[in-house]
Amino acid sequence: MNSTLELFSYYEAIAGVTARMLEAARKDDWNQLFQLQGEYERLVDEIRPIDARVALDEAERQRKHDLIRQILDNDAAIRDLASPRVARLSALIASTRQTVALRDMYGLNKPRA
Repeated sequence: MNSTLELFSYYEAIAGVTARMLEAARKDDWNQLFQLQGEYERLVDEIRPIDARVALDEAERQRKHDLIRQILDNDAAIRDLASPRVARLSALIASTRQTVALRDMYGLNKPRA
């Protein structure tokens, strides 16, 4: 396969995966999003050596820029959807730590004999 075609097939695949990740986030399907994250990481790892060796003309650079912009826009939208969930999870973890610390302080976490 032509290296340029191969490069763009990867960029298009990555853009497609991030679009599916965004759709999963919109549906609150975090398990699907995490599964797609693995596919995304694999594609990014595979594209790196190809991207490093392929020289692009001006039109190809613009196409690459447009695909990267699409990928980054999807990523930003996913982060916007995930941020409230991450904040709630962080608050829950902090609350749990505080509860454990208080129970330790008052000896409530020790096994009773």
